[in-house]
Amino acid sequence: MSTSIVDGKPHTWETYMHHKEGHRIPVSVRVSALRNRDGEIIGGIELFTDISNQAANELRVKELEKVALLDNLTQLANRNYIERDLQGRFEELKRFKIPFGIFFMDIDHFKKFNDTYGHDVGDKVLKFVASTFVNNARPFDLYGRWGGEEFIGIIRNIGVDDLEQLGNRLRALIEHSYIIHENEKLSVTISMGATLANDNDTMDSLIKRADTLLYKSKKDGRNRLTIS
Repeated sequence: MSTSIVDGKPHTWETYMHHKEGHRIPVSVRVSALRNRDGEIIGGIELFTDISNQAANELRVKELEKVALLDNLTQLANRNYIERDLQGRFEELKRFKIPFGIFFMDIDHFKKFNDTYGHDVGDKVLKFVASTFVNNARPFDLYGRWGGEEFIGIIRNIGVDDLEQLGNRLRALIEHSYIIHENEKLSVTISMGATLANDNDTMDSLIKRADTLLYKSKKDGRNRLTIS
């Protein structure tokens, strides 16, 4: 109020007010200078607006955005998010020649694992595999769940040798990780296909090539990375 009276300008901010029933509610406060007929400032006016519904709506929007872009179980990027990020990486490749590659990964014998131990234990495995990706990711890379037991990693600014080295490190980390179920250590392995994007690639061609390489890893015995 005093600031508006001094400079004559309107000011707006958000704060909380104490409701007569005891709780606090978010409000928007707008303060304007009050002038007489000669234009002289003789006071000020405060307008309070309850924005509790607005805050709730903004929270709902954030939750909807989260649902739209994150996999509910693993909290990794979901397929929509992956496709959006890939479009951005292709744009970087085209405009700035920033290279990138992808991993296409699949948990080996996951159906058999689910059939043996149940889907609840299978979900725990999906979570610990996802956590391994996140905890060992570079800040500018993205890992997401493509669907089921399939995952994709989008690896920026990398060459083929480093892509292979990083992929094999992730594969080994997962191989030597485990969860405890009824006093039993349970572990899984992953098969991987890895490839760099080229100027002639589309999203479909890149993913298809990585998927073909993943299939070769499975055909050759699983728990391995095939790169091209």
